[in-house]
Amino acid sequence: MTQTAQAIDILIGGSGQPQRLRLDRANRHGLVAGATGTGKTVTLQILAQGLSDAGVPVFAADVKGDLSGVAAPGEPGEKMLARARSMNLDLFPEAAPTLFWDLFGEKGHPIRATVSEMGPLLIARMLELNDVQEGVLSVVFRAADEEGLLLLDLKDLQAALTFAAENAAALGARYGNVSTATVATIQRKLLVLEDQGGARLFGEPALNLADFMRRDEKGRGYVSILAADRLIAAPRLYATFLLWLMSELFEVLPEVGDVDRPRLAFFFDEAHLLFRDAPKSLLEKIEQVVRLIRSKGVGIYFVTQNPADIPDAVLGQLGNRIQHALRAYTPADQKGLRAAANSFRANPEFNTAEAIQGLGVGEALVSVLDEKGAPTVVQKTLIRPPVSRLGPLSPAERAAVLGASPVRGLYEAAVDRESAFEVLRARAETPVREEARATPPAPPRAPARQPTPRAPAAGRGRQTLTETFAKQFLRTLASAAGREILRGVLGGMRRR
Repeated sequence: MTQTAQAIDILIGGSGQPQRLRLDRANRHGLVAGATGTGKTVTLQILAQGLSDAGVPVFAADVKGDLSGVAAPGEPGEKMLARARSMNLDLFPEAAPTLFWDLFGEKGHPIRATVSEMGPLLIARMLELNDVQEGVLSVVFRAADEEGLLLLDLKDLQAALTFAAENAAALGARYGNVSTATVATIQRKLLVLEDQGGARLFGEPALNLADFMRRDEKGRGYVSILAADRLIAAPRLYATFLLWLMSELFEVLPEVGDVDRPRLAFFFDEAHLLFRDAPKSLLEKIEQVVRLIRSKGVGIYFVTQNPADIPDAVLGQLGNRIQHALRAYTPADQKGLRAAANSFRANPEFNTAEAIQGLGVGEALVSVLDEKGAPTVVQKTLIRPPVSRLGPLSPAERAAVLGASPVRGLYEAAVDRESAFEVLRARAETPVREEARATPPAPPRAPARQPTPRAPAAGRGRQTLTETFAKQFLRTLASAAGREILRGVLGGMRRR
């Protein structure tokens, strides 16, 4: 399946008329939809390996674990060979260069972001905060920025929240009401996030996006696969992380305009999780990223069961569409089926809605963008067989791929450099020690004697807001509430 650098398209499949995805239109985004078990994962695998062979790096979330087979040569059976012959296609088993990633660091290289990089909007989404709680979280981020406090991991964020609670009056006078009860609610939700394993997402070394855009010695793009079979159990964490990744690509990559092939293709499986219960402000951000990121040379492909899962404003920007079978058992299913059928450029030879219901496993309706950027008439298509393995790698095979990885050793060891938590703790200890040295010991056996007033520490003027908080923070840690916060922080560190 290896293609030359001059390749201009990727064979998707065909039954009479081949269907090909043009590389110079692959950054116009796409949709792979269909009910469970209809062949979406195989289609994703074909697209990923075809793009890789054409020199395009790929990122894909692997929710079921099956996509890992792209890292091993295929073993085509008789049915697969027969399908290839019907397309006049020769199958040469071949693996794609692959990088495995895992937020939990178990099935791939650890993948991390800093709290500051994630930002208050996405963390509020991850924690399922309401508007008031999100506003308080934004104040916490602003106060940390103005005090020069780095927010790298969750213990830094917990310390910054304690900062807000202990200085609620001062912060409220400047930014608006900061309720200690609201801060406590956010802290409790952070503990829930830690229990879901979210603490592993935050920290350093943070992901270098250049490692998602690598090519091997043959010029093939690496297929970066995120192990998401465990992550999907926390759907809000899964969706927010992938949204952050898309946003980072949008912010970091320079404009390139129209290119002969994408710089990166991004596949978002279970895409409905990105939009479910999302507030209007977040939906607008997603729409903006999808609309503008194609000029950065990035193609985004949403993988979901029904096109109705995608908001119309986003769906209208997905030019390349592959629709596997849908079943319409309920009125809601029938509405989704009509929406899927109406999104295609009609073919006079068949009824699109009826065709979608009649598709078999490994069949799809396909419409792609032509050389002018217009969608082609929808065609019934047999999806081509892949040249890599259908099904997951064994643990030993995955370990071998990780052992040969070009990023091996770059992310495995976490780094805990000085940041908000350490700075505040150090500043809290310093004035307490100075006060202790400046206070003369009480004379023995003189209980009735008035205590000697303590002199202020030499050379110290008015305390800054950070120093005031630092004292209070250290004292809070000695209380029952403070010890609970400390246990939450240390618990995150131990799990990481």
